[in-house]
Amino acid sequence: MMVVSRVLRRSLARVVHRDLGLGCVFIAALCAGLALPVNAQSDARQSATTGNFPSRPVRIVVPYPPGGFNDTLGRLMAVHLSQAWKQPVVVDNKPGGGTVIGTQTVATAPADGYTLLVVQFPFAANPWLYKSLPYDTEKSFAPVVLAGRSPMLLVTHARSDLRSLEEVISRAKTKPKAFDYGSSGSGSSNHLAMAYFEALAGIDLNQVPYRGSTPMLTDLAGGQIDLAFDALPHALPFIQSGKVRALAIASSNRSSLMPHVPTVGESGVSGYEVSSWHGFVVPAGTPRAVIEKINRDINDALSSAEVRKIFEQQGVIPDGGTPAQFKAFVESQLALWKKVISQKNITAD
Repeated sequence: MMVVSRVLRRSLARVVHRDLGLGCVFIAALCAGLALPVNAQSDARQSATTGNFPSRPVRIVVPYPPGGFNDTLGRLMAVHLSQAWKQPVVVDNKPGGGTVIGTQTVATAPADGYTLLVVQFPFAANPWLYKSLPYDTEKSFAPVVLAGRSPMLLVTHARSDLRSLEEVISRAKTKPKAFDYGSSGSGSSNHLAMAYFEALAGIDLNQVPYRGSTPMLTDLAGGQIDLAFDALPHALPFIQSGKVRALAIASSNRSSLMPHVPTVGESGVSGYEVSSWHGFVVPAGTPRAVIEKINRDINDALSSAEVRKIFEQQGVIPDGGTPAQFKAFVESQLALWKKVISQKNITAD
């Protein structure tokens, strides 16, 4: 009977893929006519604890346009979760307002687990950059999981005579505002990363804002600006082209993608670590059992060789963990950027 059951279930998977409605009829017949194997009984018990979640399509809101790692993350998880849940999981790109538009969409969605939000660095910075937000970052959402982190890199152009972070600091202390650095605008991750670095290193540089990382790095490669902090996935193609040179990486350890590049800490600025991080949240009030199921299944996806390979190729360190661990991480980020933004008197554009 166990062999028959496995054969039928393999056939059933093909039917479900072709015709979901017909597949449900066969599932009902199978459950009525055959004893469930042990693993199916376990799945059934778990389904009961989550109210048969999900029993309809699930939406992942990405508050960015298509393209870029946040969109890639949403689509990777959509594929893996739809396979695990046997339900459609769709990505809904809602860019605009410095991620505020997409974030508000999820803040006002029903707290049932059917709407997830991809969150990133601005999630912890926006509360301090804007005078008011249409949601409460700490109260409107429930953390699910930290998916991954991309360490920031301090880069210069290939023709620059700057060869180390120590040299940047030494020359900047001798002549304040001597160097121009690029950002993606006031309050962006690379702006705040540099503001934090300036505070710890005791230097003062001149910000040149751009409308995004690509034009900023393009101008850096052309020598129009001297320096920039940017996330590894953004900077890596420019480094690989030979037009941009990495001076230091803002992580606790060197990257396997560029082991010759020292950390900021090794270069004399102790305690400086900044990452462009990525995670998932749901509306506050979502049942704990549903959050735990989503967390468990995203962790399963993050542990797959396929997902880890895609992450690592783009310079993203796969993470994972519990909702409580992600909550603590977000709280630490909120505290850090509140301090930096307040000290430097930074506001959003």
